[in-house]
Amino acid sequence: MSLNSFGHLFRVTTWGESHGPALGATVDGCPPGVPVEASALQHWLDRRKPGQNKYTTQRREPDEVEILSGVFEGVSTGTPIQLMIRNTDQRSKDYGEIAESFRPGHADITYWQKYGIRDYRGGGRSSARETAARVAAGGIARAALATLVPELSITGYMVQMGPRSIDRSRLDLAQVEQNPFWCPDADTAALWAEDLDALRKSGNSVGAVIEVVAKGAPAGLGAPIYGKLDTDLAAAMMSINAVKGVEIGAGMAAAMLTGIENADEITMGPDGPEYSSNHAGGILGGISTGQEIVVRFAVKPTSSILTPRRTIRKDGTPVDLVTKGRHDPCVGIRAVPVGEAMMACVLLDHLLLHRGQVGEGLRGRIG
Repeated sequence: MSLNSFGHLFRVTTWGESHGPALGATVDGCPPGVPVEASALQHWLDRRKPGQNKYTTQRREPDEVEILSGVFEGVSTGTPIQLMIRNTDQRSKDYGEIAESFRPGHADITYWQKYGIRDYRGGGRSSARETAARVAAGGIARAALATLVPELSITGYMVQMGPRSIDRSRLDLAQVEQNPFWCPDADTAALWAEDLDALRKSGNSVGAVIEVVAKGAPAGLGAPIYGKLDTDLAAAMMSINAVKGVEIGAGMAAAMLTGIENADEITMGPDGPEYSSNHAGGILGGISTGQEIVVRFAVKPTSSILTPRRTIRKDGTPVDLVTKGRHDPCVGIRAVPVGEAMMACVLLDHLLLHRGQVGEGLRGRIG
């Protein structure tokens, strides 16, 4: 059974390993006639690629995407789009010492237990490098969404690193691309820099929380009961390497609210229904309301650290292990473009499903 694909009508299959010759994605179901240029896809990949500052892995990969099929004269043909990204800066010798040992916090031990074989070079298929293929596929989804729903925008940013969260009273999206943390709060970004400098020097790492917001998504996306939009968004975000938690809207905080506080009151505005708040994260009953769709996900600390950790070898004997190589002290930083890409893929998929089931627009008129 193949479990390397996601999506229904807009379907993405990723392939490749961290230290193989290349990785990429096969994108099936993109509507024909969508403008697709490698340079446009490259814009999104450049936001994710490693080695851009001292707070990310120093592996130097250009992450140049090649379009091998499915595009003719600058537009999609409706046939599968094959995307390839060559690996050019692998240092597999860094991983020779872990060929017989299992790194704590990594998938080494579970891959071995399940398959009896694993690519120990950089984690192989379990490496966060796989997410480059998702970002490339997300670029295709963004291009299609720009054609079908031009008013839709998707923005991701980091809202927490370790115990330190942003101050939402200072939230300024103009700041997101002005610092290396995708942080919408300039003051908190400066504090994060100090925190991460200290962690890097001590050979440690830290986790983070990412928020992704889709603005301008139409009402009606998603379907009950097992085709809920939030179900697929949660699965998409949870599938990202190192993600350990996902929430929609108020999420876990909804458990602390009363019914009066949580209910997003509805009034009729000049352009349709308006809501007093958005605790639901833009989704009710699995179907989008037309409000901003808000998703957050938590990324665990990078497991590859320079501090010795106890583990075992394949033969069961104990060993203290230091993970060598080039790693992100906070993998959440480069998860921001990945979260945006997964949001784009899911929204396009559900837009196509909606059009296929009920046609253009909405069936139920209000006002």
